[in-house]
Amino acid sequence: MKPVRLPASATLALPRLGLFALCMLYILPGLFGRAPWKIGEDAASFGVMWTMAHGSWQDWLWPHIAGLPMPQQGPLTYWIGALCIKLAGWLIGDDTAARLSNILFFALGAASVWYATYALGRRQEAQPLQLAFGGQPEPQDFGRTLADGALLIYLGSLGMLIHSHLTSPVALQISLVALVLYLAIRLFDLDSEPPTSVSKFALFLGLALGLLILTRGWLIPLTLWATCMLLAGFRYKKLLLHLTLMTFPVALATAALWLLSCYFAQPYNGSPYDAWMEWNKQEFFRPSYNSLHYFIKYSAWFTWPAWPFAGWAVYAWRQQTRALHIALPLSFLLALTALAFCSPYAEQSSLIPLIPPLSILAAFGLPTMKRGAINAVDWFSVMVFSMFALFIWLSWIAMQTGWPAQLHHNVFKSMPDFMPQLNLLSLIIALAATAAWLKLVHWRISRHPRVLWRAVVLSGSGVILCWLLSMTLWTPWVDYRVSYQSVAQEIAAQLPAQYNCVETNVTPAQRASFAYFGPIRFAGFQVTQCDYYLTERRVARPMNLAGGELLWEGHRPADKSERFMLFKNNQPH
Repeated sequence: MKPVRLPASATLALPRLGLFALCMLYILPGLFGRAPWKIGEDAASFGVMWTMAHGSWQDWLWPHIAGLPMPQQGPLTYWIGALCIKLAGWLIGDDTAARLSNILFFALGAASVWYATYALGRRQEAQPLQLAFGGQPEPQDFGRTLADGALLIYLGSLGMLIHSHLTSPVALQISLVALVLYLAIRLFDLDSEPPTSVSKFALFLGLALGLLILTRGWLIPLTLWATCMLLAGFRYKKLLLHLTLMTFPVALATAALWLLSCYFAQPYNGSPYDAWMEWNKQEFFRPSYNSLHYFIKYSAWFTWPAWPFAGWAVYAWRQQTRALHIALPLSFLLALTALAFCSPYAEQSSLIPLIPPLSILAAFGLPTMKRGAINAVDWFSVMVFSMFALFIWLSWIAMQTGWPAQLHHNVFKSMPDFMPQLNLLSLIIALAATAAWLKLVHWRISRHPRVLWRAVVLSGSGVILCWLLSMTLWTPWVDYRVSYQSVAQEIAAQLPAQYNCVETNVTPAQRASFAYFGPIRFAGFQVTQCDYYLTERRVARPMNLAGGELLWEGHRPADKSERFMLFKNNQPH
């Protein structure tokens, strides 16, 4: 028996303008008015995009950061970012233009989650029970309301927040996982699709898997394809042929376009194929204590608020687990969870792909949640996000005025030279966002709405509020703390106008920042003897510079433990 019994009044759609505004308030803050950050892969990925945009065809085939090869993950994210730099870098700056790609990635992921849930929510097996005197919702209304709820859960996922604003392959990966999930749903939705559409969606699914290979390797795409094959073998055997003869070859052909181009063109007299394959092989390991411990420790907050609703959905629909709206997202979720257990690295990128299937599955838990549980989630969201917002405001006031004294001390403890800035436009936006949050909380508490998405509107809006406040009030402070702009300019000031290159062993993020902000010319693919050598203090001086002359030593203002040294090579070339 179906667990859902709803009146039509519970499926009133969230206003389209309001949903669009939430999406814009989510993705736009944090993309403008800042430098590339050292956190995540932000600065390193931008370095590859910037090198491509200002380089030759060889740079587009073999990703690298000013001569440091970076072929490990794949070129697709960098290609898109480099195109954005080509189109808009002259107008808004290369680093800001590169982050325009994040808007495209987010739009793809959000649309895929919404339409995937909508397609599942319209299916007959997902519909609520017929009421005795009628008044149950129409399939389209029910599917649209569930899709709104899934999108709000997707926006409210804590683990996706920072990664969706960084110029890294992870931002595109999560969107392509959502796209693969949507296309798989359309492929398996044989009841509503004509036979000719089956072949079309099989080909599109292969294309999406191929793009996913070019984004961050073949392990996750292969896992998702195998999951589709397994699901088809249980219930949809007629799709096995499409998945084998259409989807798989198209995915291989899409990825092969880059690899074969590298093989025949030989950029920089070589090919990134071996390094790319080695990175892919290292991504797959075996279940270990570290990966299991990391998953248990961080997955609960990383996937909040999706996992409580998703868990309840599986329980509530336990007698209909073979229904497509439960079976398909649950299969993807289990496969990706098993992959996270096998990851050799304890890092957030192993948890990111879980968010799209979790968000879709969680949406089907909304109609079955008890009112008490929904109220508990709402009150938790109100208390937690209101306290975070209050803390952000108080810390900003302390930074500007010196009160409260303890918060003022904490803000400047590691950065005593930081000069606070007051941006009137940012302040107005932050005040407007806070007022909108208070109005939303008042509406939720005073009206007691019965619409399905009421359970997650506060969670999603609270995450957006805290992120918007952080990115409007605190961007100068964050930039000062995690950007290499100032130290790059100090190093560049020590170099003459003419020199052949600088050899270095700094990290990819540091190399990208120094090359962009300096600009500093680093050694290329071919190893040459450079006029200068840049290193960190904790790294031993190389043997060939034993007699090198120390020209400069410094650090970022916010991190004195990270000291850089610039040597002049006095040995003859």
